[in-house]
Amino acid sequence: MIRYAGIRTPKKVATVSGGTTSERFGFIHQFGKKLGVRYLCHWLNLSPSGYYAWRLRGLSKRVNDDLKLSQLVHREYQRSRGTYGSPRVFEALKRLGIRTSRKRVERLMREAGLRARAIKHYRNSAALHRYFMSIPNRRLALPKPKHLNLHWVADLTYLKVGKQWRYLATVMDLYSRRIIGWSLSNRKNAELTIAALKMAIRKRDIKPGIIFHTDRGAEFRSYQMQSVLSQYGLIPSMNRPYHSIDNAEMESFYKTLKGDLIRGKKYFNESFA
Repeated sequence: MIRYAGIRTPKKVATVSGGTTSERFGFIHQFGKKLGVRYLCHWLNLSPSGYYAWRLRGLSKRVNDDLKLSQLVHREYQRSRGTYGSPRVFEALKRLGIRTSRKRVERLMREAGLRARAIKHYRNSAALHRYFMSIPNRRLALPKPKHLNLHWVADLTYLKVGKQWRYLATVMDLYSRRIIGWSLSNRKNAELTIAALKMAIRKRDIKPGIIFHTDRGAEFRSYQMQSVLSQYGLIPSMNRPYHSIDNAEMESFYKTLKGDLIRGKKYFNESFA
């Protein structure tokens, strides 16, 4: 959004100013009640009388369609509490049976100044540890899993509760993309990650040979974690150094979790209610 004469206006105004007269009139029709017809006419170098004459002639079919679609876009954006960008709004409309294009949804959201909330990343400043190079990334040479309990991935993240940090460890089955184990603690240690792994083991009737992939964090490299993996016949696999994308599925899950449920809210206890 940009501010002009005390009024917040969509950034798209500058682009619309280069459009056809009908497109500029359509933009005024959409935002005139909120921002003022005369203000927008002045901005887009049009006369108010010309706008009112255009409106009396009737809106074009495309402008009418844009107005209707824009209302649906706003509705889905609000339902997501501002977390959806144009790709996810487009998918939500498609599930409702509304036929349109992703570029059209992107344009309408840009014109309305609708943007997905971006999450704030917190980075740990702990000193670098020596990598356990003896544990390679075994996922690289394998195809995508074709059924449950072939590949599991795990990671941990930080959550703010009141003025303190809590640490969440999760285990995901790569085939279903479901979280099958998790643990929350005020301490970031091997016990946290082992608790999440043991929850997953309790939930699944597993056989030896599951690939268990993580980053190279100390909590996963620990002797205690490696001992548990050996006990249940899980095969350890780790990111290549400086390749966080090797565990992209967990990174994506945490991004969605924080963007959709955490960001913009304050929690004062671990119930997260």
